Amino acid sequence: MTLLRNLLALVGLLAVVAVLWVAWTFRGFDPQAPRVYWDMARSLAATGNAAEATVWKAKVAPGLTFAEVDQSIQSTAQADNIKDVGQLPLGDQVAAMMGKPWRKLKIYLYCNPLTAAKMVDYSDAYSAYLPCRVALLQDKSGQLWLYSLNMDMMIHGGKPLPPDLRKEAEHVRKVILDIMHKSATGDF
Repeated sequence: MTLLRNLLALVGLLAVVAVLWVAWTFRGFDPQAPRVYWDMARSLAATGNAAEATVWKAKVAPGLTFAEVDQSIQSTAQADNIKDVGQLPLGDQVAAMMGKPWRKLKIYLYCNPLTAAKMVDYSDAYSAYLPCRVALLQDKSGQLWLYSLNMDMMIHGGKPLPPDLRKEAEHVRKVILDIMHKSATGDF
């Protein structure tokens, strides 16, 4: 009985130490950082896939074609005034290289160059996140999906961004989510 009591006391002590360590680690971080990391950890635990834990995805409504969603993505981006800096028809390239049909996959690159410059001025590491991407993908069963990098970690995952930069980053976040939601529902 003494061994069990001592073991439980040790577990309790380790739990308290872990909580204190987490609190110490996140001091000075954006107030939303713990939620961002908790959501990522839950997704990772559920899927076992690190990429899945760091993206937003939206299932495209049944009946919408790849061409219709493609048009909606481009129209929404233009309406939201974000610069189209490139498109990669990756699925077509794979099919051409394999010499046979392959799933549809197109990656759209969007950027607000002035916001991007401010992000890189804040931290050179942000250059790896540029430009923002939206992927239109046909899964193995034929269902269309939209994917984009979850920008919450970039915005809220560390120490707070300067207020003006945070405002601009949150605007870009809103635009990317707008593109995904409108395009997934066929809102042209």
